[in-house]
Amino acid sequence: MIHGTQQPPEVPSLPRPNRTMNFTQRVTNVESPLSPSSNFRRKRIKLLMDLVGQVYRKQGFVTVIDVGGRRNYWNCVSREFLFRHQVTVTIVNLPGDLAVPAEDEIEFRYAEGNGCELSIFPDNSFDIAHSNSVIEHVGSWENMCSFAREIRRLAPNHYVQTPYFWFPIEPHFMKPCFHFLPRPLQAGLVRRFNLGHFVKATSVGDALRKIEGINLLDKKMLAELFPDASILREKVCGLTKSLIAYRQPP
Repeated sequence: MIHGTQQPPEVPSLPRPNRTMNFTQRVTNVESPLSPSSNFRRKRIKLLMDLVGQVYRKQGFVTVIDVGGRRNYWNCVSREFLFRHQVTVTIVNLPGDLAVPAEDEIEFRYAEGNGCELSIFPDNSFDIAHSNSVIEHVGSWENMCSFAREIRRLAPNHYVQTPYFWFPIEPHFMKPCFHFLPRPLQAGLVRRFNLGHFVKATSVGDALRKIEGINLLDKKMLAELFPDASILREKVCGLTKSLIAYRQPP
C-alpha cells in the first residue's frame, strides 16, 4: 500500500533532550539535535546528500527509496535542499512500523512492504536505494542476501549503513563487548537488566528473541552482500563504528 502526502506547515524546530531520559535514551535520542546519535547522523547523511547532488547534476531530479526508514531520520536534511535538488523520498517499512504523519512535506511518500521482497516496485524504480541500520535486523544470512538483492535491484546507486561487528560497544544493548559474549550469558544479562533500548526480558525465550533479532556484520560480509559497492568506514576515536556500502554514478 502506498500512501500519498499533502502540503503541511513548516516543520517545527526539534525539542531539547528530556531531563527524565536515562543515559542510553539521551545518547541515542534522534529527536534531539544535541544527542551524539543526531551528531553522527548529521555527519553520515552528508555523504548521502553528496550522492543526491551527483544524481541531480546528471538529470535534474532525484528519487530515493529509504528501505526500513522513518520520517524523523530525514530531519537532518533541510527542506530547502530537497526542493533545490528536486528530491522525492519513498519510505518503506513493515505494516505496523510505517509511521505515516497526518501531514507532511510533498517530498515524501510512504509504502508498506518487506525489505527482503519489494516486488511492488519494478527494477530500477529509483535513482538511489538507501537504508540506515536495518540490514542487521532482517534475520538470517539468507534474508540479508535477499535484502541486499532488492537494494541493488531497485536503484543503480545505493547507500546502506550498518553497525560494525568489531566496534567494542554493542549499539543496541549499549554495553561494551556484549555481542562477543556466549549466547547463554547474553540471555542471562538480558533477563536481569534493562539494557540499552530493551527492557528486561520476561523469559529465556523473550531474551533470545531480542538477541537473535540483531546480527551485526563485518567488512567482508557487507562486501559480499554488495560486491559492486565501495565499503566505507565511519569512525569514532579512531575505531570503526559502522560500515557503509556506497555505490555512486560512474
